[in-house]
Amino acid sequence: MENIGSRTLMSPPGERSFPTLSEPPRLLIDRSLGRAPNDWELFHDFWLVSDRMKGLLKAVDREGVAFLKCESRSLGRKPAPDYWLCDVIRVLDAIDEEKSRGEILDDGTESRRYSPMGGPSLVFKEEIVGLAHIFRPRFWGDIICDDAMKDACKAAGMRGIRFRDAAG
Repeated sequence: MENIGSRTLMSPPGERSFPTLSEPPRLLIDRSLGRAPNDWELFHDFWLVSDRMKGLLKAVDREGVAFLKCESRSLGRKPAPDYWLCDVIRVLDAIDEEKSRGEILDDGTESRRYSPMGGPSLVFKEEIVGLAHIFRPRFWGDIICDDAMKDACKAAGMRGIRFRDAAG
């Protein structure tokens, strides 16, 4: 599962979506190869999610995510569970730079970003976030979700996903 000429599976430059692939991503699940994926795993620039996690993400915030089905198989007779690549496609310019704390790394272009060092404390503009439960803030590498998404993941017992407070 590689982009041609690249060792990382990433969105096309300047957009959030899946790259054009000549075939679906393949996932071989077998104990001899290690543990099966959790409900959520970081996979290159995307997430690898179980069918359960896909359903939860769609139920909580369908407009914020996109999915690409993987071809899952097992070496044994037991059918392999379904897994999906997931991309958080909603990008919001929602960081309130005046109220947030943290170093902004500005190279003079549109690609300025917050430094992850020193534990920045981010404050978001509620009028821009609106009803979104999950999004990518412009200029920030992490994905942000609200308590509704976090609580839904915890209530469903989703494995693999961790949360930390963006406010520091």
